[in-house]
Amino acid sequence: MIIVAIIIGVFAGFAAIGIRVLIETISHLSFPGVGTLLDNIIAAPWYIKILIPIVGGLIVGPLIYFFAPEAKGHGVPEVMQAVLLKGGRIRPRVALVKALASAITIGTGGSVGREGPIIQIGSSLGSTVGQFFKVPTNRMKTLVGCGAAAGIAAAFNAPIAGALFAVEIILMDFAVAQFSPIVISSVMATVISHMFEGNFAAFQVPGYEYVSPIEIGFYFLLGALSGLASWVFIKVLYYSEDFFDNKFKFPEYLKPIVGGLAIGLTALVFPQVMGVGYDTINLALHGNLIWHAALVLVFVKIIATSLTLGSGGSGGIFAPSLFMGATLGAFFGYFVHSFFPDITASPGAYALVAMGGLVAGTTRAPITAIIIVFELTNDYQIILPLMITCIISTILSTKLSRESIYTLKLLLRNIQIKEGSEVNVMNSIFVKDVYQKEFNPILITDNFSNVVNKVIQGRGPEFPVIDKNNSVKGIISIENIKDHLFEKDSLQNVLIAADLMDTNLAVITDDDNAQTALDRMLKYNVEGLPVVDNEINKRILGMVWPKDIRDAYQKEIERKEIASSLASSISMKEDEKSVQFLEGYSIAEIAPPKEFVGKSIRELNIRRNHGVDVLSIKTKEGEDEKIKAIPSPDYVFNKDDTLVVAGEIRNINLLKSLH
Repeated sequence: MIIVAIIIGVFAGFAAIGIRVLIETISHLSFPGVGTLLDNIIAAPWYIKILIPIVGGLIVGPLIYFFAPEAKGHGVPEVMQAVLLKGGRIRPRVALVKALASAITIGTGGSVGREGPIIQIGSSLGSTVGQFFKVPTNRMKTLVGCGAAAGIAAAFNAPIAGALFAVEIILMDFAVAQFSPIVISSVMATVISHMFEGNFAAFQVPGYEYVSPIEIGFYFLLGALSGLASWVFIKVLYYSEDFFDNKFKFPEYLKPIVGGLAIGLTALVFPQVMGVGYDTINLALHGNLIWHAALVLVFVKIIATSLTLGSGGSGGIFAPSLFMGATLGAFFGYFVHSFFPDITASPGAYALVAMGGLVAGTTRAPITAIIIVFELTNDYQIILPLMITCIISTILSTKLSRESIYTLKLLLRNIQIKEGSEVNVMNSIFVKDVYQKEFNPILITDNFSNVVNKVIQGRGPEFPVIDKNNSVKGIISIENIKDHLFEKDSLQNVLIAADLMDTNLAVITDDDNAQTALDRMLKYNVEGLPVVDNEINKRILGMVWPKDIRDAYQKEIERKEIASSLASSISMKEDEKSVQFLEGYSIAEIAPPKEFVGKSIRELNIRRNHGVDVLSIKTKEGEDEKIKAIPSPDYVFNKDDTLVVAGEIRNINLLKSLH
């Protein structure tokens, strides 16, 4: 794992350098000149400001649509989804398409950041390396975290923040076993970045001033403003995405052109919104922004970033969050310093602290936000104001909206992180569908020699011990016999299976679900469980193994993703209540049969008993109609529900006949 972590860190470090160079090259080709990028954009003719983002959208739209739809948007939710539902597996092509799409979007004026793409590219590289070495699922997730950490570290020259970002946001797990390789990748990416670009600073950060303890009160207020701005950003961004995805009728691969046009028109008045916006951030940090311009830019940037991402552009939300924080802090700092000059720092100090506040409020990752700004300044004096601002921002933003800018996208895809989406899926998989009927039992009267032979020749680490009635009496593993192996000959007629077996027995019935089986394996520290007809007689039916559950889990996730995608892409007309999608198969809207009303999906076992899948349920709550996509197995049917089911046409017709 250490060697693989080093490899990922090196690859991600080079990838971060490569995408920075690519963005700079495209930016200078789009807006040539000898000044800063902002100066060149301001100096460009009006028609260039409009035309260049349109051209960028014309290239990016088809590139994402036809080659890697995962590259659309800000990227981090896609990485989180891969970790939660796909065992960390990301298609290798995503790294290349994301790099090209993001570089073109940003280089042609898209109002997004480069950090999100670098995170997704690094994560994709981590997953690709893991797939090459065929690492197991639990380690694959760690390698994805390694790539994400390396991406952040190389982007900001902040190795500590990179490691914390990976465990706080991507993996949501501070386990030490996972943390070690992530730190190594983060360090290696920073070393590579230093080697080729020097110990650069992402921003020209001025010295921080902490003037008076009384000033802490102003940072409480700044945290509240940051939390409010974070909430507005999240709401506007997802309103834009919903508008372009569901209400704006236009070819999907051409929508980024519309976003590019909107950005170009906005840039005629506010050229600062184009690109990552680092030049404007530096102006805010040094107090060179007029207060009213700083205030307006907060909201213009929110709209510009939302238009770019909502229309289908590719880029991150980290830099826009920093931009909004810097401009909001500059505005706030101007006023408090004007009224209380003796006890407050300059506007640039507030701009610096508010950068962390906006990142914390949007991502709900206050630790990462604090460490990023701290590593940018290397000044311990900033810690107290920074902690206050980031925590208050996170608290207020969370009160206004439970989901972060990342998890909200997952929630809209019906992935419940806080309620444990993996557990939800596991609860819908039953032991009867995954257990192995072929197993290697040991008779309770077998002598030691027979026991050893069966354990050595058999499959699996656990062997059930049964009596003549096929009832399970205990479990034998290699651990039970290894201490006696050297005395095999002398003990073969002395010891029997009953003397060796572990009677602290864990069994599972075929009606239990996979999550119960996994919990029981963990509790009893066993690698497999005997499946019995009931827990009284314990007549054995087979064995269930973790691998069988994992395989069933992956198949169920794939089935749910396909079904969800299929169901969401079909719009039922009033005069056409079914759609045939394969020969002999269709999707249809039906009312629930009378025998369904008052019973749950789990209780009815619809797939097993009727041969169809319930894709979604339309429910009525008062005057409103709501759709439950991929409903819970515990959902209880009402007589006014409408079911969207998929399956063989004959099975659907049989179900209709029950009315």
